[in-house]
Amino acid sequence: MLKSTLRKINSQHLGFYQTCKSIDLSGKSLSIISDFILANSKSNLNSYWLGRIDYCEAWKLQKVIQKNVINKKINDVILFLEHDSIYTLGKNADLNNLLPARPKDIDVIQTDRGGEITYHGPGQLVGYPIIDLKKYRRSITWFMRSLEQSIIEMLNEINISSSRKEGLTGVWVNDHKIAALGVRLSRWVSMHGFAINIHTDLSQYRGMIPCGISDFGLTSIAKIKGKDYSLLYIADLMLKNIQETLILDIEKKVEYV
Repeated sequence: MLKSTLRKINSQHLGFYQTCKSIDLSGKSLSIISDFILANSKSNLNSYWLGRIDYCEAWKLQKVIQKNVINKKINDVILFLEHDSIYTLGKNADLNNLLPARPKDIDVIQTDRGGEITYHGPGQLVGYPIIDLKKYRRSITWFMRSLEQSIIEMLNEINISSSRKEGLTGVWVNDHKIAALGVRLSRWVSMHGFAINIHTDLSQYRGMIPCGISDFGLTSIAKIKGKDYSLLYIADLMLKNIQETLILDIEKKVEYV
């Protein structure tokens, strides 16, 4: 089980998140995972580690959870997981960015998220925040920049300096992308989310032009640090920083452009 060690932010908000823990559901069937989440997501923010799970199965699970959050049957949920190798196309994807030299044993899936083409695979931490933005701010731009800021703060904790690039989505270490983002909203409830390269096989990106951007490279935490970090450890840091970033942005009335 993951545990989140929350830093004190503001005493009036501390109770909002202090019950949040990530529950380990890895290795369980999709039906068991779905039933457990729908029965137990009563805290303000409920976080689950699913281990490695098929992309399409995770997509179906997100839709079920999103519907229940919209209907106020459960509270907000964050899913942490990894996928087998797969290329996914956003709604704005240009098929010319999927290269003929790509490995033919890797499936290509059309999704309903925003953005271009991306790769998911082993060693990459994927986070799917299914959050009702009406509790925070009805702004997809604010939400995307908040997720980026959470990743930047997480990387800072392991001594990696990162930033945004003007006009582009994601998180960058100099001119190398380390995290990609893409979301979809339905009645202001989010799904899809972010992917962070932990010890990802970066050679798999050769089959595509990531996010349609050919001018920059890619990197991973392992490549930068010269050592491995577990996905669980990074998921724990992300959970903490997502919580803190959402609260602090509201308190400070942060505006992102």
